Amino acid sequence: MLERFAMNVLVINAGSSSLKYQLLNPDTKEVFAKGNCERIGIDGSFIGHEELGGEKQIMNVALPTHKDAIKYVFEIIKPLGKEVAGIGHRVVQGGWYIPESQIVTDENMRWVREVAPLAPLHNPVEADVIDICRTMFPSIPNVIVCDTSFHFHMPEEASRYALPRDVAQKLHIRKYGAHGTSHRFIWKAAHEFTDGAIHKLVSCHLGSGASLCAIKDGKSIDTTMGLTPLDGLIMGTRCGTLDPAVVFYLVREGHYTIDEIDTMMNKQSGLKALSAISSDSRDIEQGAQEGNKDCQLTLNMYYYRCAALIAEMAQAMQGFDAMAFSAGIGENSATVRAGVAKRLEWLGVKIDAEKNAVRSGEVRDISAPDSKIRVLVVPTNEELMIALDVQKLVG
Repeated sequence: MLERFAMNVLVINAGSSSLKYQLLNPDTKEVFAKGNCERIGIDGSFIGHEELGGEKQIMNVALPTHKDAIKYVFEIIKPLGKEVAGIGHRVVQGGWYIPESQIVTDENMRWVREVAPLAPLHNPVEADVIDICRTMFPSIPNVIVCDTSFHFHMPEEASRYALPRDVAQKLHIRKYGAHGTSHRFIWKAAHEFTDGAIHKLVSCHLGSGASLCAIKDGKSIDTTMGLTPLDGLIMGTRCGTLDPAVVFYLVREGHYTIDEIDTMMNKQSGLKALSAISSDSRDIEQGAQEGNKDCQLTLNMYYYRCAALIAEMAQAMQGFDAMAFSAGIGENSATVRAGVAKRLEWLGVKIDAEKNAVRSGEVRDISAPDSKIRVLVVPTNEELMIALDVQKLVG
């Protein structure tokens, strides 16, 4: 028992030119160090590093490859004297292979690479980083934690698309969802906070990327992201759900290429396109307060879409007894929480204005006394969830 208590996990989240890391103890939840290696493979690379709650340090170092970044991370954390018992890797897409977190093997590494067309900007580099860790530190077990795994066993009525069966099966086309690690943590934290009183939760991960999840007794019943993270809610730069024929129209009448449309819908749309000023909700809220009509419409569209899809998630469970706001916008914007809740009053959702205005890093209940639905704010912690999975598998 003492050995387990002392277990330290390094969590790694690799991007195409970045590598986030966090060293923590999943039992005590103590974070010993965290940081981000930025501009990997690009001039001007640096590491922003914090440890034991201290101030952030900026180290300007050459990071030509992810291998160099990992070397630096281990050098930085070595003086802390915290032996790394396992490494947890966030992987975006587990595809049709990976229904749960797994200790890394040659076989599941082949799977991560095989499903890479579903997440071409993420899976290849994540697989490369895992291989680097396995080679550099062969005695330390690695665990893959996929964003899609939580949604793997969604009911077929929710996950299947109405496409010809042979096409869907051949190309593995279905709703995979995303943010699964966050939604799992939100459920866990909300369930513990309410002493197990909730059974049907709509989890609202509202950040630059955003998704909802219908969670019934800890299981994903439906979610708003689809084959890719482009579907569902209006996001920072992603358009969310729209008529698929928009793509055909843009090709035929606008003469856009598929790659141009991909870029448009993923990087040039959403809040950024609607507001015409920013993809950051804080800028849009300020613009709306100053009378900017585009910003006001943007917020109203955001509230409308969120509320509509929350109702859809509730329907998937034949009702809900709680909803939880989380991630950058959900945790920090009282304005957005109030705007979404107002649209759901017909379902019995009411929030207390004073409680909603409080900023806190803790789980909290912002429901009004007469609300039929419990409304929570749950700061998400994907790193802790990954570390807990590593602890469970490595022990």
